Amino acid sequence: MENSSPSQLAQYIPVLFLLAAAVSFAGGTLMISVLLGKYAKSSKAKDAAYECGKDPIGDNTGRFSVKFYLVAMLFILFDIEVVFLYPWAVVYREMLKENANLIFGAMVSFLGVLFVGYIYALKKQAFDWKS
Repeated sequence: MENSSPSQLAQYIPVLFLLAAAVSFAGGTLMISVLLGKYAKSSKAKDAAYECGKDPIGDNTGRFSVKFYLVAMLFILFDIEVVFLYPWAVVYREMLKENANLIFGAMVSFLGVLFVGYIYALKKQAFDWKS
């Protein structure tokens, strides 16, 4: 019985070449930057931290309001809704041919739960930007 396919280990040779190329490229660029960086002119202004064009003066641990995190979580919640709606909208016609009531009911229940969450956020004044 002669097996004409290469061995399983031989199939990984291109992957090993790619890994070697990636490691050598990363290491080479780091070595070049270290070697060329020794010859660069350095000054106090160049070595200082850069903060959007302003001098870094004061405490660097500014506190964020809880409102910031609340808005971020609400954005993620309603952004995920769109992620679920797009595939459903794309294959909606094909799904209707199979079982229309089940598909439509599942999406209406999904939007209903999302709507209840939206009403809850309105009641808790999560969208009130003034406070």
